[in-house]
Amino acid sequence: MAYMEWTRDLESGIPVIDTQHKRIVEFINELHDACQTRNADETSQVMEGLLNYTVTHFEFEEALQERAGYPFLKAHRRIHEIFMKKIAEIRTRAAKGEDVAPELLNLLKGWLASHIKGEDRDYVESVKKITDSGDQEVSGWMNALLTRFAT
Repeated sequence: MAYMEWTRDLESGIPVIDTQHKRIVEFINELHDACQTRNADETSQVMEGLLNYTVTHFEFEEALQERAGYPFLKAHRRIHEIFMKKIAEIRTRAAKGEDVAPELLNLLKGWLASHIKGEDRDYVESVKKITDSGDQEVSGWMNALLTRFAT
C-alpha cells in the first residue's frame, strides 16, 4: 500500500494541475520507499527531486493564477513562501547530515492534502476560465510555460 493515495477529493478539475499534484504524490511515495531502504544517498536524491519539482509546480501554479487575474494571488504566493521557508530549514538540516526524510514525509503528506483541498480550491474557478477557454493564445502560452518549467 502506498504511503499517500491520490483520491478524487484531491482533484481540482484542471488537468495540468492535477497531473502535477499526482506527480508530487508519486514523489512522496518514492521518498517513503527510499526511507524504507535506509539508503541515505537514494533518500537524498529522491528528496531533492521532490523538493525541486514542488518549487517548479508552485511557480507554474502562480503563473497560471497571474494570467487568469486571480485576485488572491499575492496571498496564495505568500502561503507557498511560508511553506518553502519550512522546506529550506529541513534542507539545511539534511545538508548537515540529519535524517529529515521522515519529518519531511509527514509535513508534505499533511500539507499537500490540506493545501489542495483548501487554498488551491479557491483559484480553480479563475484558472478554469482560461484553461477551458480553448483560446489559441492561452494554449500557446500554457505550452510555452510547461516547456519552461519542464526544463
